[in-house]
This record gives sequence, C-alpha cells and structure tokens, in this order.
Amino acid sequence: MSKLPPLSLYIHIPWCIKKCPYCDFNSHALKGELPHEEYVAHLLADIEADIPLTSGRAIETIFIGGGTPSLLSAPAMQQLLDGVKARIDLRKDAEITMEANPGAIEAKRFVDYQQAGINRISIGIQSFDNQKLLALGRIHDAEQGKKAAHLAQTLSLSSFNLDLMHSLPDQTLEDALKDLEQAMILSPPHLSWYQLTIEPHTAFSSRPPPLPDEDSSWDIVQKGHQCLQKAGYEQYEISAYAKKEHQCQHNLNYWRFGDYLGIGCGAHGKLTFDDGRMIRTVKTKHPRGFMQGQYQYQQYDVDLAERPFEFFMNRFRLLEPTPRADFLNLTGVKESHIRSALDQALNLGYLKEDTQYWQVTEKGKWFLNSLIELFL
Repeated sequence: MSKLPPLSLYIHIPWCIKKCPYCDFNSHALKGELPHEEYVAHLLADIEADIPLTSGRAIETIFIGGGTPSLLSAPAMQQLLDGVKARIDLRKDAEITMEANPGAIEAKRFVDYQQAGINRISIGIQSFDNQKLLALGRIHDAEQGKKAAHLAQTLSLSSFNLDLMHSLPDQTLEDALKDLEQAMILSPPHLSWYQLTIEPHTAFSSRPPPLPDEDSSWDIVQKGHQCLQKAGYEQYEISAYAKKEHQCQHNLNYWRFGDYLGIGCGAHGKLTFDDGRMIRTVKTKHPRGFMQGQYQYQQYDVDLAERPFEFFMNRFRLLEPTPRADFLNLTGVKESHIRSALDQALNLGYLKEDTQYWQVTEKGKWFLNSLIELFL
C-alpha cells in the first residue's frame, strides 16, 4: 500500500435490557448486574492484543456500540476511555460516539459520560409513535425519546444523532412523515433514517409483522427525502442525513474503506499493511467466552478477488464522488480487473465516470444493490 488508510476503533457493549424482535446485532438480554469493571478490563486487554496490527497509526475516531452502551456506568466509561488513551495514540480532536437508548438515559450519567470524553451520542429513537414502539419491542416511549433528544441539546456535544426507522408494522405514509417531522422539530445535527428490514434469525423472521408494500415504502422514502432537504438536511449516505459539517466521521471512515479495530464481543475489524496484505478480525460473540479471555474468534486474509466487491459495497453507499485512485490505493487491485463491471454500470445508468472520479447517479442510488452486485 502506498499509504495506509485512517484507523478507527469500534468498541462493543453486548448487553440490552431486552432483545428487540427486529435486531440481528450481537446483543444479549441482561440477566442480573452488568459486570462493568470486569468487562472494561477485558476490553482493554483485547485492544492491547490488537495493537501490533495498527502499524503505529493513531486512532481517528471511536464508536461505542451495542447492545446498549448507555447501560455502562459512568466510572466504567471513564476507565475504558482512559485505558484506551493509555494504550494507543488517539487524535486530540477524535470524534468519540456512544450509542444510547432513550429508556436507559439519565441526565447526571450523561454529563459524566461527556466528562469521560464522549463528544457525540447516537440515540435510538426509532419512532415517536407509542404503538409502533410497542410493536418494535422498544423499552422507551415517545416522551422519553423527546427528553433524550432535549438532553443531548443541553450537553454542548460536538454533535448528536437520532436514529429513526420507517416502513414499520402497519405504518402509513402519514405516520412515517409525522415521525420524521417530530424528529426535525428536535433539530438533531445528524439524522439516520432507514427502512425496517426483516433479518434472518430474529423474532420478526419467524413471526413477520404486517409491513408496508414496496410501493408504499418507496413513497415514504421519496416524500421523506423531500422533507429532509427542505429542512436543511443533506443526504450524504443512503440512510444518513446531516446538517453542514455534522457528518459522522466514524461511519465515513467505514464507507471510504478505511481501517478499524474491532474490540469486544462479536466485534469485527479490518486492517491493511504496508506490504498490501489485508485482514479481517472477528471477536468471540458470547460474553461468557469473551470474559474468559478468549478474545479472538477468527482472523483471515482478504483475497484480492474479494476486495473490489467489499470496496464498492462500502464506497457506493456515499453520495460523494469516489476518487478512482482510491480503488488501487486501498485494494491493491488494478482498475482493469473491474473494467467490465464498470462498463455495465455506466451502460445501465447507475454510474458516471470522468478521468478522476466515479459518481453514483440518482438511478444508481435507488438501485444500489443492483449496482454493487455487478462487482461480485
């Protein structure tokens, strides 16, 4: 590699108060007391073991996801972030995000989280309709969601995000737009707005709820997109909107095919090296095994043949132009190897191309899966 990509850090907190029926993330319903200090000690041992994979790079961003990271005590969060800084170089202006559930938010604890180093939170609102929240198995109600957003506004964070879903069980276009309007009233700098999908091995996959049909979902997406644009939100990724200078830097690094360490139960990592080698890491999923010190579940090389699909699967989610030079620099694969797939994408109207960039078209944005599958 002529130049290694930026490096981020993902930290997974696997526990939730209860498992939502649509969730396919590695999360476990909490039974008893959360082992705050013990789990943090294992997280720090995990990152220590992975430091040789970083090639001496500093961490640019941190994202603490779950599960429900806001279940972690404030002292444990302080212990975690202090421990990370003591073990690996962290940029002074690093974006440090924590996911939070409105049903597990306390004002005092969030002030303490901020003092520990959290400067961005992502709040899983999902809906402001109590019936929809009940159908989704969420533990909070609409009022708690609004209070969590108001709290985020008072904390002087660098940014915060609201997570909102659409095409929910029995949801109409009017319902979806009402949710979106309520979110915009709260004026988050960043809004993730994405469609509920039924994933394998979830409770919804065995007992599917009645969801809007494709045409109805398409109407929701189109009308919602117009509302967001009018409110000053720029769509910079397929399901992410932000006000000026409030894009999520951590997710941008994923989508630009950057590198990241994955720490904690079930976390995934991607690392590249000066010799062109690229690896992926997977950590032990279950807290029981992880907390016995069995951190690494799998580590494998990413073959050259697999890299084009992985690159475009991430990069074409972004609506910004893709520098053609990034493809060779970040994958080690020559453009000639994918010329046929590129030509198909151009002919189908999914993509535009000039001497320096590829740009996903409006058609390509709405048929993203078809575009990406050309590179399989």
